[in-house]
Amino acid sequence: MIKEHDIYTLVADYLRYQYPNVIYRFDLAADLKLTMGQASKHKRLQRYRGYPDLFIAEPVGDYAGLYLEIKVDGTKIYKKDGKLVANEHIREQHDMLHDLRRKGYAAEFGIGFEATKKLIDDYMKGRYSHD
Repeated sequence: MIKEHDIYTLVADYLRYQYPNVIYRFDLAADLKLTMGQASKHKRLQRYRGYPDLFIAEPVGDYAGLYLEIKVDGTKIYKKDGKLVANEHIREQHDMLHDLRRKGYAAEFGIGFEATKKLIDDYMKGRYSHD
């Protein structure tokens, strides 16, 4: 099964190839195995939980940049009735994306590589809209 880190690699390769002049950064802290001291230091430097995995620092249209929270294929964010799942971590990430949108950023969950790639392309071509 493909892991989130594998999707990060695919997305990074795609960005380098398709958008070579775009500045982007992945937040890998959640993916790393830190020592207790490193984890404590990292936690002290962070103000919020749920910070997205990827930031693309490219203003497009009315947006100051694109934040993406990347998940593996099959990850459920919403129940069938449209309500957010009960998972606390997903809820924190959802709230962070909402706050970023209020501040003028495009911000979404990217579920799997293909959907993430489509979000990036739609954003970069000025076709992004939050549903």
